[in-house]
Amino acid sequence: MVYNYAREPKNIIQSETRDIYVFSINGENIDEQVISDFGEEWSKFNYFADKVINDMAEEYFDILNDEIVNQHTYAIDIGCGTGRWTKYIASKAGFVEAVDPSDAIFVADRLLADVKNVRLSKASVDTLPFDDEIFDFAMSIGVLHHIPDTPKALMECVKKIKKGGYFYVYLYYNLDRRGSIFKILFRAADLLRNVVSKLPSKIKRAVCDILAVLIYMPLILLSRLLSYINLKRFAQKIPLSAYNNKPFFVIRNDALDRFGTRLEQRFSKREVKEMMERAGLSEIVVSNGIPFYHAIGKKI
Repeated sequence: MVYNYAREPKNIIQSETRDIYVFSINGENIDEQVISDFGEEWSKFNYFADKVINDMAEEYFDILNDEIVNQHTYAIDIGCGTGRWTKYIASKAGFVEAVDPSDAIFVADRLLADVKNVRLSKASVDTLPFDDEIFDFAMSIGVLHHIPDTPKALMECVKKIKKGGYFYVYLYYNLDRRGSIFKILFRAADLLRNVVSKLPSKIKRAVCDILAVLIYMPLILLSRLLSYINLKRFAQKIPLSAYNNKPFFVIRNDALDRFGTRLEQRFSKREVKEMMERAGLSEIVVSNGIPFYHAIGKKI
């Protein structure tokens, strides 16, 4: 069952394939500059091949099963970006509401042109135009750590899920799994992010492409080499080894995401579970696989 909006959109934009419903994105828990930056990012990285989506989905959705998402599932993707994860979930679910506050919603429209069981809405986390407790499944992937008050945003997401439904989230981890050397390298990278993220957009994109070549690729190639010679245990200890099987397009995208974003928060595994519990979720499972941390919980 697909529900009507809880309020009327302020505008409806007609694309070649569907109507896009535009709602107010004004709210206390948003950063307008971050929204604008992500709109620009997804306009640059605006296409993901089905094989790339499906290969990455094996890592992101390892903790989902047919009980959680199936053809009877009414789902919502909160902060859908390009719509790559919407496209994957739409192949499993009955219907998906894809929501994003940035102009990335128009990028998602193009990627999802042939996907019929999706509706697109331009809205923010704290202005979601849906009644509470109507969704069987909600997900927010790589979004809530870019919001000023992450715990509050997570609660707003969970409100939309019906009792017995599920919420899936991916939040950046604070390196609680890593040693001191890894953390020192991260702090250096974070200092660089604070500089790069404030650059004019064209310069920022160019710098992040350079960083993808000069920082990401040497470490990734070293990790690939160690894996090739059957030293996988050592390969996994190399920073950025998670990109071993990723195409360069994804590496460039993530370099811009990592160094080009002004607002970024990180959480320990314990903090992720505690936030989910406070939001009213139980039976929480935090995956032991990359990316860290992705988790799912059931609404009490």
